[in-house]
Amino acid sequence: MFVKGVGMTKFDYSQKSWWQFAFEAGLEALEDARLKIKDIDAIVFTSISSCTDPKQEHQTHKISLLSELFKTNCPIIETPSVCAGGGVAMWTACHLKGFKNILVLAGEKVVNSISEDTTDKILSAAERIFEQTEGMLFPVQNALLWQEYAKRFGATSDDLALIAFKNHQNAALNPKAYYFKRPVSLEEIKNSPIVASPLRMMDCALSVNGGAAAVISEEKTDIEIIASAFATDYLLTFNRKEFWHFVASKKAAQMAYQEAKIKPQDVQVVEVHDAFTSVELFSYEDLGFAPEGKGALLIRQGIVNLDGKLPVNPSGGLKAKGHPISVTGLAQFYEIVNQLRNRCQERQVKPVPQIGLCHNVGGTGGSAVVHILRRLS
Repeated sequence: MFVKGVGMTKFDYSQKSWWQFAFEAGLEALEDARLKIKDIDAIVFTSISSCTDPKQEHQTHKISLLSELFKTNCPIIETPSVCAGGGVAMWTACHLKGFKNILVLAGEKVVNSISEDTTDKILSAAERIFEQTEGMLFPVQNALLWQEYAKRFGATSDDLALIAFKNHQNAALNPKAYYFKRPVSLEEIKNSPIVASPLRMMDCALSVNGGAAAVISEEKTDIEIIASAFATDYLLTFNRKEFWHFVASKKAAQMAYQEAKIKPQDVQVVEVHDAFTSVELFSYEDLGFAPEGKGALLIRQGIVNLDGKLPVNPSGGLKAKGHPISVTGLAQFYEIVNQLRNRCQERQVKPVPQIGLCHNVGGTGGSAVVHILRRLS
């Protein structure tokens, strides 16, 4: 499959409905692709919003509402997969047969005026009976994973602070990121409040609202999707054999490299699912960019900085661009496509990359999707 167009709203706390974010992103992707909705043969959609927002009147028949908005009667498939929703929607679209042009779409109003609703939505991505009743919320889970990793391999909180600092520097250059033109100092990051020791507030991704979309096609364009891989893992984090890594990420990456017929060292720009800075660090290893236990060297040596050998999260990542749950996987896609098309201005990777990778995770490693894109011209 090939990429015709991409679209994305600004990530913020505006109180538009999920469908407004999805519609705006979809229109931008169609305009970028130079297509009209009548040219779209199928839509793949993802979102977890609407069920707890009283203003939406518990609207669960979202595909029919999208039909109304876009004035189309084409098939619309919904693929709710929590934080990996965007990646799973893209994977689904890539594996559909018999459709020339497919619109892949996500819209999310995660942050409502009622904080309990936002918390409930986020917690639904993890195990709620055994782990959460014992206090195993996302920051706690990830803090325990990080403690185990750090104990084994000698990484430190200073490494995590450098990751946060890098991503905030990048987001300050991204007009669609929440932290656009709002730089954050390394000192502020290191002195931010403890959330779950040793993870600080500035180690945690930013929940926001937003939308993203892409139009993919059987018709050849300048960007080809050369791999689309998807793997899952157990819901209970501590039932896994190696909980200091995400096995689903490893397996998805291995399948993607095999499908693309490339090696990790061929990748030139990456969007990693940095729900926590710790996840970005050990994802360097899960994705094959560093040997086990050596991921910290990539941030210490500046390899993953915007001007480094392998820029990671030039968009600012979930950390500073923002994390609207289901939208994130398509937002990563938006960034990589624009990097390959030399459209990113101040945050543009130089030289213009030819191969980029998107890494989208659901929950605390319960699922993972890896897409690899190649610029053909």
